[in-house]
Amino acid sequence: MPLSFPHLTLSLPKLTLMGAVDILVVAFLIYELILIVRGTRAAHILLGILTLFVIFNLSLWLRLDLLRAILSRAMPYMAIAVIVLFQSEIRRTLARIGRKRLFGRAFRRRESTEEILLALNKLSIEKTGALIVIERDIGLRTFIESGVRLDAHISRDLLLSIFRKDGALHDGAVIVQKERISAAACFLPLSMNPALSTKLGTRHRAAIGITEETDCLAILVSEENGRISIAVFGEIELDLSPEQVGQRINRHFGGGRRLWRLSSEDKEEETRVPNEVAQIQKVSRP
Repeated sequence: MPLSFPHLTLSLPKLTLMGAVDILVVAFLIYELILIVRGTRAAHILLGILTLFVIFNLSLWLRLDLLRAILSRAMPYMAIAVIVLFQSEIRRTLARIGRKRLFGRAFRRRESTEEILLALNKLSIEKTGALIVIERDIGLRTFIESGVRLDAHISRDLLLSIFRKDGALHDGAVIVQKERISAAACFLPLSMNPALSTKLGTRHRAAIGITEETDCLAILVSEENGRISIAVFGEIELDLSPEQVGQRINRHFGGGRRLWRLSSEDKEEETRVPNEVAQIQKVSRP
């Protein structure tokens, strides 16, 4: 005899305060999981895994013994498959959970920022490709070891020398760590986000890729048109002026609201037309 609605209500456990907290925590974790996989290849993989679970339960219900036997043997290896397939997402999520938000923002000297802005202005005028990554809280040692160690003071001349088109260190990224250029010609992971525009080149995808895995700030200059862009937390902001870049750096490292202006001598060197309003292309981030 089917249970009536009042009997079904009485059979449910009473909702307590801890039960409500438990439900909210689980809902939050599910929401975070959706944010992690949304717009990535992981979303399709996760959908395929869920489909296998549904098929397995249907085989139990319909008593499809052969299908159930095959899937039951494959299920124990599913956990290993999930770790292998979702290793980048898992690594990125754990890194963000362990991120320190109150300490470690060491990049604050105005002189260092001004040297970077002067170099960016010159590189943009000459349409010289460049990629500069500034470390914040999450360490970039793994990527530093892939390049050429420098451990040099930040200066405009040094950055211009590194990114000279015929130079040995031109390809790859410069990583700035604690007010110093730690390494050049570093290899960065490319973003595999399918939501990115196909017009974005390798340098743009590398800038987005490193900011998807860490909390650094990546600045790049396009070799095709000389436009300056910034990537932060898996999002890229295109076509910025050096002054706007200075404001983004200041905001990212918690230095308050400072107005950045190039000197009159640097303004005279600028030959290209003023930038249009910066176009922001949002991509999914964890």
